[in-house]
Amino acid sequence: MEAHQIVIEPRKGWKFIDWKELIEYRDLFYFLVWRSIKIRYAQSMLGIGWAVIQPFFSMIVFTIVFGKLAKVGSDGVPYALFSFAALVPWTYFANSVTESTNSLVAEANMLSKVYFPRIILPLAAVLAKLVDFVIALALLFVLMLFHWHAPTWGVLWLPLLILIMMLTAAGIGTWLTALAIQYRDIKYAMTFVVQLLMYAAPVVYPASLVPGGWRWLYALNPMVGVIEGFRSALLGTNPMPWGYIVLGLIVAVTLAVTGAFYFRFKEKVFADVA
Repeated sequence: MEAHQIVIEPRKGWKFIDWKELIEYRDLFYFLVWRSIKIRYAQSMLGIGWAVIQPFFSMIVFTIVFGKLAKVGSDGVPYALFSFAALVPWTYFANSVTESTNSLVAEANMLSKVYFPRIILPLAAVLAKLVDFVIALALLFVLMLFHWHAPTWGVLWLPLLILIMMLTAAGIGTWLTALAIQYRDIKYAMTFVVQLLMYAAPVVYPASLVPGGWRWLYALNPMVGVIEGFRSALLGTNPMPWGYIVLGLIVAVTLAVTGAFYFRFKEKVFADVA
């Protein structure tokens, strides 16, 4: 009898996401999202309270330090609302990037034992953080009610702003997790880097403080358009900043597409270096 031998070789060259394969593995994707949510709240005394503690206490500290002591402007609204409207999307972004960056390292054992589309791991981390985002957004509406502050019609653009926020987190997350599985320095540097990035976005100050000649460069950070858009939609601080939003959308799509290409290019070595 003639013996047959099957040889499995890694794909060569640059490949984009195989959407058909992702659909085939959708049950695994849903499971990883659910597991991520369950692990976060399992055996926790505060439960979903952890979703609001981080932005809420950051808001209190920022209100005292930047609003009361430093007298930073807040576009005519109470500084607590001004900062919390920025902290809701920023906290989601920061936590999603951190979790997705660590996703491959955290599942290193699984990478070497079974095949599945690896990009499911960072994408599941980004999607799971939406639960915390929705809870924090609900608290923001409660604060707005407490201050008798109604949202504007710009709230209809929130889905677009949320899409930009998620694309940015997914794009940076896929880039960094593909690097972190090979260079563990990335994982250790994330806390420091995310803290620095917060001051490169208008979280504690309005974007109008940035000199006019530098604003186009400043707006290359997609979170600038997202945060200023949230404030415009929910607090009516300024007209909807379409210049920031359109530029941010272009950068976010670029990050997501190039991140997916780079992830797929490096995917063949993940099991070897994990």
